[in-house]
Amino acid sequence: ISYPRKFWEIAFLCGITYLDHAGSALFPESLLKAFTDDLRNNVYGNPHSQSISSKLTYDTIEHVRYRILQHFHTTAEDYTIIFTSGCTAALKLVAEAFPWIPEGTEQTSSRFCYLTDSHTSVVGMRGITASMNVLSVPIKPKEILLSEENRLLAEEQNCTTPHLFSYPAQSNFSGTKYPLSWIQDIKSGKLCPMKIPGKWFVLLDAASYVSSSPLDLGVHHADFIPISFYKIFGFPTGLGALLVNNRIAPLLRKTYFGGGTAAAYLAGEDFYFPKKSIAERFEDGTVSFLDIIALKHGFDVLEKLTGGMEKIKQHTFALAHYTYTVLSTLKYANGAPVVRIYSDTDFSNPDVQGPIINFNVLDENGEVIGFSQVDKMASLYNIHVRTGCFCNTGACQLHLGISNEDIQRNIQAGHVCGDDIDLVDGRPTGSVRISFGYMSSFEDAQTFLKFIIATRLSTSDTEIPFQSSVTKLTTESTAVPTCRRGGKPITVTNIYLYPIKSCSAFEVTEWPVGNQGLLYDRNWMVVNQNGVCITQKQEPRLCLVNPSIDLKKNIMVIQAEGMDPISVSLEENTGKEAVICESKVCSHRVKTYDCGEGIAGWFSLFLGRPCRLIRQSSDMKNRSHQKNTKGLSSATNISLSLVNEAQYLLVNVASILQLKEYVSARLEEPLEIEELIRRFRANIVISAPESFEEEEWAEISIGALRFQVMGPCSRCQIICIDQQSGERNKEFLQSLSASRGRKTNFGIYLMNQPLHSSFPDILSVGSQVLPKQCGWEGNSGRMA
Repeated sequence: ISYPRKFWEIAFLCGITYLDHAGSALFPESLLKAFTDDLRNNVYGNPHSQSISSKLTYDTIEHVRYRILQHFHTTAEDYTIIFTSGCTAALKLVAEAFPWIPEGTEQTSSRFCYLTDSHTSVVGMRGITASMNVLSVPIKPKEILLSEENRLLAEEQNCTTPHLFSYPAQSNFSGTKYPLSWIQDIKSGKLCPMKIPGKWFVLLDAASYVSSSPLDLGVHHADFIPISFYKIFGFPTGLGALLVNNRIAPLLRKTYFGGGTAAAYLAGEDFYFPKKSIAERFEDGTVSFLDIIALKHGFDVLEKLTGGMEKIKQHTFALAHYTYTVLSTLKYANGAPVVRIYSDTDFSNPDVQGPIINFNVLDENGEVIGFSQVDKMASLYNIHVRTGCFCNTGACQLHLGISNEDIQRNIQAGHVCGDDIDLVDGRPTGSVRISFGYMSSFEDAQTFLKFIIATRLSTSDTEIPFQSSVTKLTTESTAVPTCRRGGKPITVTNIYLYPIKSCSAFEVTEWPVGNQGLLYDRNWMVVNQNGVCITQKQEPRLCLVNPSIDLKKNIMVIQAEGMDPISVSLEENTGKEAVICESKVCSHRVKTYDCGEGIAGWFSLFLGRPCRLIRQSSDMKNRSHQKNTKGLSSATNISLSLVNEAQYLLVNVASILQLKEYVSARLEEPLEIEELIRRFRANIVISAPESFEEEEWAEISIGALRFQVMGPCSRCQIICIDQQSGERNKEFLQSLSASRGRKTNFGIYLMNQPLHSSFPDILSVGSQVLPKQCGWEGNSGRMA
């Protein structure tokens, strides 16, 4: 099943293959247009008032509540809609309001049970239950046992102790759909999570499921159903709901009351009388009423474009089934699989499998290629995927074979959820996930499969099959020769600084060294209208902007083809007219100030989008290096400019020459060594006798300067941009990964001690480099 994509094509998606619909759906332009037209034609006031505009808002919200119930095939007689900020807030509400009976009472105490294949936000409910002295019990899917004896035990004792069982309708990790029949089986006692008497209620985490499948609450009477609307429509974000079965709604407890929830209360005495409506009782404060109104248009557009959730279910599953079939059949020449798919199904039935494929890419020897490397390669093809553990540690552990001890060891090794440390001791810490939505097309699946084949297999005579039978494909593996160590001294051959982050290099023969590295290196950066840093990843044309520093005139001159030169003073603007703002670079907070309207207009004109130039403030206390510096005594006092990882980046000409041979063999046109050097955007270029010997160094001395080696630089897609033309060629990152044995490390990071002299030291071309070798495991990072 396929839809004519032209109905919802979005301008900013041109050339992008978006495969993270499980993370968030994308919104069609028609939804935004309908919503903004609505806002232009109507005045919506606060629904807690009594004015005409407020009454319109209240009535529209109530209409949306009915529309949501209709979407899930139920009515207001059976369910109540409580609007929340998202699925997570809905889960927190359940944990706080459920009528738990704690341990230590005369009655049987309550239990909170959850499936181990649950989202973090479900597992996090145990923190609230623990504070209420209620035991939480994780349960694996295979541990849910059918037991008639348990059901009879509960009936004989006539026990009414409330217990809560939570499970996902669809795993956000693997796309496995757990049986909706469990709802009634658990509530009736036919299916018992635990051998204890009591009355079981069911929380169905439907956030992932309802994005691509119909949910009929007229058949499956779950007690609590949390959802997030951006998973369905893509817009609005920050809005969700808890659907509550009316039979349990009166049992819910509430301690805090916010604006709009009280029918009456006294400020001077402990008296509070809640509103009668369950929704109004739990919707503290003013709801996000404009976002709720947007939902009406979301349902309208979704129905108009797709014909309903059943068609979306069939469409997305067809794409997932096709992709899974081809992906699972791809083989190397030696018969080894190209990917390892983590799934509980064979993708043959849309009732048990959603449109999610979770996998890791393997090499010819069956070793896992880290997910961050796959993500970098995918970005070269403008493919957007999701990597990591997807806020589902339980499923990640189960499918990847990660033990509890492994998790703790990984934390000690520096790995935390959300980072790009993809392998620890050669074992994966996460995986890659692709997911389809109603906007996805067959071309998206084809593009993804072509990417896997292009990066892992030889594609000279290969086309992606339309059928499940796939011929074995061959792979080319070219060994890179190793240079022998010579007796020549190691010297500095080039020095570059980058006054404006991600703009062109400024080459010098000697330059002062300050407390942040080379003087004025990455002191400025270009930001968008929201104050977010713009790099060559978003704007390759930044490499065509040429800043140069004139120390005598105390100015920075900025030039670009077709533009009049413009200058910026090197004197920091500390006057009252300076606009101080805070930004982030590589997750670190930096204090900056705006460089004014003139230079903002210059960059906006050149890049064709609103942007501004900002400079780092001299107050740099919040921009110190936080990582292990392996011996630097004053590590916490070392400050950084607007770099991502370290003060300096060093590359070796011998390493570049070796890579040049490898890349040139795969390109039609010859490469110039200067072009390659500029692609790697180093501060210091050296000529060592042996390629990649710099990766064995622990520290180096250049003249009077002593540097600590912080680790290798893990490269991103910026090295694929020709720094002279701004054109992309994804072959460079692919060649680097292939030549380095799946890694994309090239160059090393350096840090030096803060200077104690009032006069800066000078770094000069021709200076001798004296390394001290050491075997270490380095950090990974990026420098733009």
